[in-house]
Amino acid sequence: MKVLLERLLPRLMPSLPFICVTHEGKQDLEKSIPRKLRAWTEPGVLFVVVRDNDIGDCHELKTRLVGLCREAGREDTLIRIACQELEAWYLGDPEALASAYGRPVLRELSRKARYRDPDAVQKPSAALAELVPEFQKISGARLMGTRLTEAGNSSHSYRTFLEGIRRIASGSSDSKNQGANDTRGQGED
Repeated sequence: MKVLLERLLPRLMPSLPFICVTHEGKQDLEKSIPRKLRAWTEPGVLFVVVRDNDIGDCHELKTRLVGLCREAGREDTLIRIACQELEAWYLGDPEALASAYGRPVLRELSRKARYRDPDAVQKPSAALAELVPEFQKISGARLMGTRLTEAGNSSHSYRTFLEGIRRIASGSSDSKNQGANDTRGQGED
């Protein structure tokens, strides 16, 4: 996730200052959320927690993450879920995928029923490995971070993630009501 975001966000939102805090897997993320949110005392800092769903229940996952943020006293934290995996965001932008891997045939991906809703693909990383045998998660994140677009992506969770980032970056009064308090799943708003 960090590799992708460090390439994607400066390109799409050049004036956005941010730091990605990495974790050693999902369990580490969930264990450390309350501690890290409480310890970070710099005024005006906002937090975004992004996590893969990995075939879980989006609503349950988001509710659990909201609870962890509340426990830390940071109800203003924006929670976003990448459904089902981060790689669904790549499947949502066939043009970027075709460009990244030099395979023009991938531009037609959205015409196939299986890929019309990339967030519904159960194992997007496995689907990508079938489509692009040389696909690897880290190098794929590097490539896709330089190519994903906002307008051309059919992944609802990707678009919702970017909308949430834009909202908190703009200081919108709605942002306080769309973060941890929003317990709808699948990155919904």
